[in-house]
Amino acid sequence: MTLVLAVLGAYLFGAIPTSYLVGRLARGIDLREQGSRNLGATNVFRVLGWRYAVPVALFDILKGALPVWLAVRWAPGPVWAPLACGVAAVLGHVFSPYVGFKGGKGVATAAGVFLGFTPLAMLIALGVWGVTLWLSGYVSLSSIVAALSFPAWIAVTGGWRPVFWASIPIALFIVYAHRANLRRLRAGTENRFHTRRGLGP
Repeated sequence: MTLVLAVLGAYLFGAIPTSYLVGRLARGIDLREQGSRNLGATNVFRVLGWRYAVPVALFDILKGALPVWLAVRWAPGPVWAPLACGVAAVLGHVFSPYVGFKGGKGVATAAGVFLGFTPLAMLIALGVWGVTLWLSGYVSLSSIVAALSFPAWIAVTGGWRPVFWASIPIALFIVYAHRANLRRLRAGTENRFHTRRGLGP
C-alpha cells in the first residue's frame, strides 16, 4: 500500500504543470493557446524567453529526479520501486490531471529520472541532442533522436539492466508524444531554432 501511495505521489508531483503556471503568473496567458501550444520548456522559451524557460526546464527535470531520490531512500518494496516512481512522474508530466491530462512531452522529466540511474548515458544523450539541434535546428527531432539512442548508451555504459529495459518503452513513449511534431516535420512546417548553421525560426 505504501508503494502504491509513493507511485501515486510521484505521478501527482510530476503532473505539476510548470509551464502553465509560469505562463499564467508571468503574463496571464495560457500556453496551451500560444506558440506550439505545448506545455514544455521549449514553448516557454518561444513565448516568454529564456529567463522563464530555464527555471521551467530545471523544475521539470526535478519532477523526475526527486521522486526517484525519495524512493531510493524511503520507499519500501522491490528494488525497482524508485524506477516505478520515476515512470509515474513522466506519465504525470505528459498526462497531467491539473490541465485536462494534456501536459508536456516528458523529455526533461525523463532526463531527471535517468540522471540518477545512468548519468554517463544521460550525458551522452545530451550530447546527441545538442549535435542534432545544431545540425537540424529542430528541438523536436533532437529530442526524438536522443530518446531513441538512449537505451543504446545505457547498454554501452553498463547501466543497471532494469533501467535499460525501462528506457525502451519510455523512449518510444516520448516519440509517440512527438507525433504531431513528426507530422509537421514531414510536411516541412515544424518550427526551427536559430543555430550556427543559419537555420531560421
